[in-house]
Amino acid sequence: MSIAIAATLVGLAALAWSADRFVDGAVAVARYLGMAPLLVGMLVIGFGTSAPEFVVSAFAAATGAPEIALGNALGSNVANIGLILGVTALLTPVLVHRGIVRKELPVLLGVTCLAGGLMLDRELARFDAVVLVVVLAALVGWSIWQSRSVADDALAHDVGVEAESHHLTRRAAWMWLVVGIVLLVMSSRVLVWGAVGIAERLGWSDLVIGLTVVAIGTSAPELASSIAAVRKGENDLALGNIIGSNLFNTLGVIGLAGLITPAAVPPELITRDLPVVLGLTVALVVFAIWPVGKGRVTRIEGGVLVAAFVTYLGVLLATA
Repeated sequence: MSIAIAATLVGLAALAWSADRFVDGAVAVARYLGMAPLLVGMLVIGFGTSAPEFVVSAFAAATGAPEIALGNALGSNVANIGLILGVTALLTPVLVHRGIVRKELPVLLGVTCLAGGLMLDRELARFDAVVLVVVLAALVGWSIWQSRSVADDALAHDVGVEAESHHLTRRAAWMWLVVGIVLLVMSSRVLVWGAVGIAERLGWSDLVIGLTVVAIGTSAPELASSIAAVRKGENDLALGNIIGSNLFNTLGVIGLAGLITPAAVPPELITRDLPVVLGLTVALVVFAIWPVGKGRVTRIEGGVLVAAFVTYLGVLLATA
């Protein structure tokens, strides 16, 4: 048991560190290759902060633990909204741009309903996974088109500025890109091995360990980037990071896991976890648009999100 716990902790720490190095290297390499700063911010940083979920879920699915992959994706979404956005809003109210209310939030809500609907038959089939991946590709294409056609989007400008702040030499950029990928893979294997060991010793299901230990751990990059954004006075980036991460988790992480290993969906995921993910997403939409013109997620609303996350976590552990 102690070896499994140690492996899990080491895997989580290495995962968070390597994901940060991977993002730094990938951003710098993309800029050296001539990619526009805005696209670097939207796509490379957006994908990079979800890289731990991608790699962990891929290895979990490939090694016969698809429930860890599903729990990781959904649990990360719960942690992103309930824990990370909630804590960020408690530190300082989070600004909500009108563009997010009109475009990104409705898309996130629709994507969440789509993924939940595909799993209602208690099966994540390869066709379901293809649908999710195709929708992700369409959204990426739409984001690229939007970034080229809309020049006055405030949030997009902030993301572009953040992307330009990653300064590395060309050699260092490629080095950290490669090192980050290698360490992501290695730390993910260690983490999945340790998490499965803990689940077996405690009698927990793979789904619960994925929803708790693995999900919270792989959300560390989002937490770090959101706190960093607050410290820089760019708290509007925190919401953009979370929405982007949840989109990648719902479409890419679940889709990738389903492509690797189609799996049965546990009934408790449908009756307990999906409603929580959908409920928090709806709460985020409501907090962002009501009352009209408020334009921020307040400290009180942040407290509500944190309380919801703690309650959900308590129910998970009490019934594990």
